[in-house]
Amino acid sequence: QVQLVESGGGLVQAGGSLVLACAASGSIFTINAMGWYRQAPGKQRELVAAITNNRRTNYADSVKGRFTISRDSAKNTVYLQMNGLKFEDTAVYYCYAGPGGNAVDYWGKGTLVTVSA
Repeated sequence: QVQLVESGGGLVQAGGSLVLACAASGSIFTINAMGWYRQAPGKQRELVAAITNNRRTNYADSVKGRFTISRDSAKNTVYLQMNGLKFEDTAVYYCYAGPGGNAVDYWGKGTLVTVSA
């Protein structure tokens, strides 16, 4: 089992920045990729960004150039730096971990990001 604990959500004005963090613990040797999905009210959950153990990254088109995903392997933590936030970025952001790509074996509980217009 892997446990994921997110932090860093909150309220920010449009154009502002936030950093989300996701710390993994437990059987982390089973994980080859971590990242973030988000779900806005009334919408499906969508992939935001992902990073593999060899630091390959993948981003949704809507966040390219604004969001950056990174990882600190020593701390088993993945970060999502979000700049130039827009109202439409408002959502619950879920950390995930899995065997590779977008496959999800574990979810975090989610952290709310609210961007005021």
